[in-house]
Amino acid sequence: MRVIVQNIATDYTRTGSGRVLLVLHGWGDSSASWQTFAAKLAKNYDVVVPDLPGFGLTEAPPEAWNLTDYATFVRDFLQKIGVKPYAVMGHSNGGAIAIRGVGRGLFQAEKLVLLASAGVRSSNSATAYRVIAKVGKAITAPLPKRVTSKLRRKLYETAGSDLLVAEHMQETFKKIVRDDVRADAAYISTPTLLLYGAADEQTPVKLGEQLNHDIDGSSLRILNGAGHFIHLDAPEEVVSATEEFLGE
Repeated sequence: MRVIVQNIATDYTRTGSGRVLLVLHGWGDSSASWQTFAAKLAKNYDVVVPDLPGFGLTEAPPEAWNLTDYATFVRDFLQKIGVKPYAVMGHSNGGAIAIRGVGRGLFQAEKLVLLASAGVRSSNSATAYRVIAKVGKAITAPLPKRVTSKLRRKLYETAGSDLLVAEHMQETFKKIVRDDVRADAAYISTPTLLLYGAADEQTPVKLGEQLNHDIDGSSLRILNGAGHFIHLDAPEEVVSATEEFLGE
């Protein structure tokens, strides 16, 4: 399905019937990786999964965006398709967008599910990415362009950066990694379930513990053996925990 939101051609999928569950995917992801997961929840829920701007089949934003821009887009998307979600689920960067949106009242939900949520930024995280970028440019500058692109990508991957996952979104990525959601989390009163993978190196369990502390009344569950893409690594456990939580 496709709609125009903020002059951006926006693609989304909608599966099932019942109360609306809005799913916000992570950085570099799209609705495509959520279809099997959505099908499992579609028995009881109307699962809506948009491709966020710059990813999947949705056009990129006209300029570099931060989390507030994305949360505002989600608000306008929901108004455009005429739904009020019963629950919002956010994975990784989608979790950070959900926290910003719900914490600042840009959109509402009765339940919030955060999967391997990002958004807790250390004081030196943005500095680290800037250093990586500068070093990458410096050591590859004398080399042919064809070679520099490969070497820079390797450097970012080695450093654990998502900067080049979506090369056309680099400026937005730089804004995102400077955007901390802990103050927003403190304003959330919505019942919240946090699910993190014990083997997740991108958004480790300690980030979930921080959000669990910041979101009053939230609950945290750690899934052994699961990595960052927790819905793909442990789909049955995530579906079971989600259904249990949403049905309470």
